[in-house]
Amino acid sequence: MSEKVISVCEEKVYDQLYRDHAEKICYYLYYKYGDMEKAQDIVQDSFAKLWVNCSKILFKAAKSFLYKIANNASINALVHQKTVLKYQQTKQKTYTNESPEFQMEQNEFMQLLNKAISDLKEGQREVFLLNRIEKKTYKEIAELLGISVKTVERRMHLALVFLKKRVNYLGTNSRGI
Repeated sequence: MSEKVISVCEEKVYDQLYRDHAEKICYYLYYKYGDMEKAQDIVQDSFAKLWVNCSKILFKAAKSFLYKIANNASINALVHQKTVLKYQQTKQKTYTNESPEFQMEQNEFMQLLNKAISDLKEGQREVFLLNRIEKKTYKEIAELLGISVKTVERRMHLALVFLKKRVNYLGTNSRGI
C-alpha cells in the first residue's frame, strides 16, 4: 500500500500548518525568551522560510522544521542583542583634544584631497587608487592593467608629485595666505 505524499507547497496544506502551529510556536518562543513581539516576528519569518523551501520539506517534517528555524532565529537574535549591549557598554574611543576647528580643517583637507585625486590624469588616478585604496602591489597593478612595473612606478610618482603640489597650493590658497 503506497502512502500519499502531502505537499507543503499546496496552499491549503500550508494554511493548515499555519493554523495548527503558528500560535503554539509563538507561545513556545515567548515562554522561552520573554518577548512576544519578537516571537511573532520570528514565527512569521519561520513560515516564510517554510514556504520558500516547501518543495524540499516533507509534510511529516514541517512541524520540526518550523520549531528548529524559530528556535535558531531566537538564539541568533539573543546573541545579536548581547553583542549590541556589550558594544554599547564598552567605552567608545573619544578624541577630547580635537576641537571643532580641527575637525572642520580635517574635513576641508579631505575635500581638497578628493578634488585633487579626481583631477589626476586617468592612468595616474587608476594606479594611485589601486595602490593606496585597494592595497595592490605595483606588480599586481602592472599585471591588472597590462603595463610594466616601471610604468606603474612612473605613474605613481607623477600622481604623488601632483597631489603634493595641488594639496599644498589649495590648502594655502583656501586660507587666504
